[in-house]
Amino acid sequence: MKKEEITTEQLVACIVEGIRNKKGLRIVAIDLRQIQEAPVEYMVIAEGGSTTQVNAIVDEVDDYVRTQTHIHPLAIDGKDNAEWVAMDYGTVFVHIMLRPMREYYDIENLWNDGTTIEYAAE
Repeated sequence: MKKEEITTEQLVACIVEGIRNKKGLRIVAIDLRQIQEAPVEYMVIAEGGSTTQVNAIVDEVDDYVRTQTHIHPLAIDGKDNAEWVAMDYGTVFVHIMLRPMREYYDIENLWNDGTTIEYAAE
């Protein structure tokens, strides 16, 4: 696929596939396009069981999306402690977190006006 041919929905699907490749847990995407104040069109949230897995998921998402779409994240933040890593793809924010961080910050609830799509584990 060429970069200019990628829809946001296809980008989200590619990100989810990258997360699944490293056995990410509790994967959700939140469609925020109907929320005027939303900073992005989608947020993808998942968790890893350890900081090592969180970093492995982030690396896989970066590599997989780049290989499939030639799209690079604009920024990646949080890899040093790997408790919560955020990836910015412009129209999509990706949050890969440890479960305690995810439960504490509860991003899904902050954006519960959006449409949540849950992905089954593979």
